[in-house]
Amino acid sequence: MADPRVLVITGTRKGIGRHLTEYYCGIGDAVVGCSREASDWRHPSYVHHRLDVTAEADVKKLFLDVSRRFGRLDVLINNAGVASMNHCLLTPLATARKLVDTNFLGTFLFCREAAKLMQRKSFGRIVNFATVATKLNLEGEAIYAATKAAVESLTRILARELAPCGITVNAVAPTPVQTDLIRTVPQEKIEALIARQAIRRFGEFRDIVNVVDFFVRPESDFVTGQVIYLGGIA
Repeated sequence: MADPRVLVITGTRKGIGRHLTEYYCGIGDAVVGCSREASDWRHPSYVHHRLDVTAEADVKKLFLDVSRRFGRLDVLINNAGVASMNHCLLTPLATARKLVDTNFLGTFLFCREAAKLMQRKSFGRIVNFATVATKLNLEGEAIYAATKAAVESLTRILARELAPCGITVNAVAPTPVQTDLIRTVPQEKIEALIARQAIRRFGEFRDIVNVVDFFVRPESDFVTGQVIYLGGIA
């Protein structure tokens, strides 16, 4: 029987990150997760780190822990992110900085440190989270969409930089999923967004897991630098 895979997943306290953690632990993988707050979820195959994804020293400590516990890393899923819905004229600089730091720089830090560990075995799968807000040029989400556009660019370039190391880098861009991330978005805006999809419904956790599963399979070694938009966004 093959050894369990070792995954790092960010933003695991709730929402999509929590669901991904429960799913992968449930199928026998080992997961190291993190969030800014403590997690109330316990599992024999789960280790939780309380940290901010923008804190470089703490991110390095997490990967040192992974190295000492498991000696390798197979998969990184960069799920952690924050959103803010504001007209550009009403967006404080502090809000813009938080979005850039968490969504882009946090993703970069985890990609960099994960790749250092993955290259030891010449194998790795990195999955970043983008958003349909970028593709749809959604009003009121200029900074959020821009940070995720940066994640898309990072994904494509890292795919080229890390290919010689046996590491693939891809991204999934969900449509609205009923999590805390969209809790403050007006209902009419959500409905208008869903109306622009070919498949007009909320995204579900299973939709995201399906794409992530495809990206992280060993057989997907020829798939890299791709961004998949869910819901029929084109």
